[in-house]
Amino acid sequence: MPTPAPTTTPDTKKGLSLQNRIVIGLLAAVALVIGLVILFNALGEDKGQAAGTTTTAGEVVREDSHRLSQAPDEKAVLVEFLDFECEACLAAYPVVEDLSEEYGENLTVVSRYFPLPGHPNSETAAAAVEAAAQQDKFKDMHAVMYEKQTEWSHTNEDRSPVFRGYAEDLGLDMAAYDAAIADPATMERINIDKNDGMALNVEGTPTFFLDGEKIQPATLEEFRGLIETAIAD
Repeated sequence: MPTPAPTTTPDTKKGLSLQNRIVIGLLAAVALVIGLVILFNALGEDKGQAAGTTTTAGEVVREDSHRLSQAPDEKAVLVEFLDFECEACLAAYPVVEDLSEEYGENLTVVSRYFPLPGHPNSETAAAAVEAAAQQDKFKDMHAVMYEKQTEWSHTNEDRSPVFRGYAEDLGLDMAAYDAAIADPATMERINIDKNDGMALNVEGTPTFFLDGEKIQPATLEEFRGLIETAIAD
């Protein structure tokens, strides 16, 4: 006689539901840890220039460089050379946001374009952000690019129509946006950042400079410590 199949009692269902919630929570925690590992591994790699070395071959910050935040009592300036299609930059995004908020009274945060050749839509993304910046929407488009990175990145398909959709969602003047995308001056503006980065021996992203010095913190605590030291000085 076959053995009857076990029945699921309400307590069993409740236990399974709790187990599922625990698994989901663990997966979320693991994803966060992996993101931070990707970020600090990228920062920790030696890509040609020693950390803490003042650079003079290129300009770390220009007058027209885009400020993610402007400190009312500026005592230090953090500059990030970034690529919107870079996974490590995506991992850095919430870290930079948190640092900007935590030290916002004294820390100015600057973003500079550094699209990498291995990322097929990185220049197109930078052009879309720069076109938005011309309508004072740099920070908004910067955020959208990272928040939606997994939807548009790492494909050889031209994502310009996707980025135009983001611009529409932000309420931009689309005629002005299209004109900016078509204007060679927009890409020239991006190349100024990239050329400065190359002169500063930036080879990967994200690359950070704090008060003109390249930094490569191995942990979030070290990142905070460097900022606190710069502010105190």
